[in-house]
Amino acid sequence: MHKHVEWDDPGADSVQRYFADKPDEYPTAHVGSIIAGRYHGYSVRVRVEARVDDDTASIGDVVALISVRTGERTKNIGDLSIGDTVRLGDDHRALAPHTSS
Repeated sequence: MHKHVEWDDPGADSVQRYFADKPDEYPTAHVGSIIAGRYHGYSVRVRVEARVDDDTASIGDVVALISVRTGERTKNIGDLSIGDTVRLGDDHRALAPHTSS
């Protein structure tokens, strides 16, 4: 079973928004991919273990929690920790942030 996460809106860093005008280049997640979502100001990296919901979401384990602002890594944010299994919808996928670290 996966942990329910209320993902942050990726805003300008939305993968779907970035690839909207170039759909042939859209990077569809697949088993083994590392994808990211945003949660409480952190980039949450998820290793995809399965595609679900008619291929519009991924389920996988959290492999990294990285501050979008500083690039610092942590082991948990609130009740979300490395190793947790989560569901990340494609509409909440985010581009990796560019940090100065």
